[in-house]
Amino acid sequence: MKIEFRQIGVIRTPFTRPEGMPIQPAGAAGVKGAVEVFEEYREGLKDLEGFSHVILIYRFHRSRGFDLQVTPFMDSELRGVFATRAPRRPNPIGLSVVRLDAVEGGVLRVRNVDILDGAPLLDIKPYVPEFDAPDDVRTGWLEPLRKTVGKRKADDRFA
Repeated sequence: MKIEFRQIGVIRTPFTRPEGMPIQPAGAAGVKGAVEVFEEYREGLKDLEGFSHVILIYRFHRSRGFDLQVTPFMDSELRGVFATRAPRRPNPIGLSVVRLDAVEGGVLRVRNVDILDGAPLLDIKPYVPEFDAPDDVRTGWLEPLRKTVGKRKADDRFA
């Protein structure tokens, strides 16, 4: 079976290199970006301005290859790639929940963005806490580390 995705836009951020950038939106407080939606998909932005946050689904465009076990940015132990947010994955797809400041024509003005500049945009979904934030959450090996995400930065381990 062939699986195809359409790039619907491009994500613009101040991050031109992976090294030193935040590894999650929680570590990117205040960082501004723009999501440029291609003309043929702009009609789909109708009614999005009423949401405070959106989920951006994008391709890790600078990621090459993958390993099924990786040492994630927040740890020094080898972990299964599917138990991490590492960018080198069998399908290099990223997901970030960002604050939506404005919809200006075909451009979304966003904040708290942790994405490498030029990432191909695959989809946008509104963030709805009742849909997206379950209350009975366990975070596995990340449990003792998750409050430190704001202090963590990417390095070259997935270059």
